[in-house]
Amino acid sequence: MSSNAESAPARQSRRISRRIGSIAESATLAVDAKAKALKAAGRPVIGFGAGEPDFPTPGYIVEAAIEAAKDPQFHRYSPAAGLPQLREAVATKTLRDSGYKVDPAQVLITNGGKQAVYESFATLLDPGDEVIVPTPYWTTYPEAIRLAGGVPVEVFAGPEQGYLVSVDQLEAAITERTKVLLFVSPSNPTGAVYSPEQVATIGRWAASRDLWVITDEIYEHLTYDGVEFTSIATAADLGDKVIVLNGVAKTYAMTGWRVGWMIGPKDVIKAASNLQSHATSNVANVSQMAALAAVSGPLTAVNDMKQAFDRRRRAMVTGLNAIDGIECPTPHGAFYAYADVRQLLGREIAGSTPRTSAELASLILEKAEVAVVPGEAFGPSGFIRLSYALGDEDLATGVERLQRFLAP
Repeated sequence: MSSNAESAPARQSRRISRRIGSIAESATLAVDAKAKALKAAGRPVIGFGAGEPDFPTPGYIVEAAIEAAKDPQFHRYSPAAGLPQLREAVATKTLRDSGYKVDPAQVLITNGGKQAVYESFATLLDPGDEVIVPTPYWTTYPEAIRLAGGVPVEVFAGPEQGYLVSVDQLEAAITERTKVLLFVSPSNPTGAVYSPEQVATIGRWAASRDLWVITDEIYEHLTYDGVEFTSIATAADLGDKVIVLNGVAKTYAMTGWRVGWMIGPKDVIKAASNLQSHATSNVANVSQMAALAAVSGPLTAVNDMKQAFDRRRRAMVTGLNAIDGIECPTPHGAFYAYADVRQLLGREIAGSTPRTSAELASLILEKAEVAVVPGEAFGPSGFIRLSYALGDEDLATGVERLQRFLAP
């Protein structure tokens, strides 16, 4: 028996599989849950943790769901890949918003964006395949890659680069095991947006290296200061080696409805549909009909929300940069500020000396009653993410608490 072999009693005594036991809890959801628990206990916590619009889902979308709930045809199983009318509407919406023409058969409707993320990696990756992950990254990406047997390869770009990776960095990270480039713009957690020229350059590089590109475009409609969203699927000729991920959660304030999608080559979508048929079957039909109303309707609601997000974005960045020891670049997309707090680490604060951004975030929550997500959730320590998708009054109160608490 090899020294690395595990004995039968050891295997039998292990209650949780290594694969599942190695998964870290979603840090953003954990912070949000802790903040809500403290609120329930009577503490006036301001939560900057979850990326969730504070607006209600637009009324016409809710009405579509109500009508669907009354219709017996939606009380039954439907195709695992999604309602045909929704797949067609997503294809139409994709052409409208990003200029990318796809067939409805290239669309798979999923239970939220996270399922689309996981199924994309599970469908493409074999054990040991590497995925280049621009960092800071959304906390779910590396876990989904590992669950699929892949290896995430982090490529870090700090605030000095505007949190935007360069082709030189990507080139330095590639190996013979690299299969996929993950590309996200606008970014969660940084709010960074690649210019059309940068998107095209990275897309051409990926094509020259014969890589798959998985692009998460869920924040496509949330850009500011005249900055454009550009889909890498149209910016460069990637052939059929591109998968587009998206959903209704952020654009239409529908985080709880759980409808996302992946778009890709028909053989990949068919394989992912097979996986979904065994994992969850179809997405709830009422939610699908709500999503149909969303993607088929006007963008009026999102434009109204965007004005509020823009106002809050500017207020948050100004407030954070007024704190000695915090540097916060202005984000041009999504609804997050990603603040550099490395100068605060090692400084005595309220009788404690935090050495990591995780320790700092814990201290801020306990003493200042403000919930932020530490940089460790998204890559290296030394940063914190704050969502500005909350009410103006709460945002102002939370920033004021940070200013008072972190004052030297």
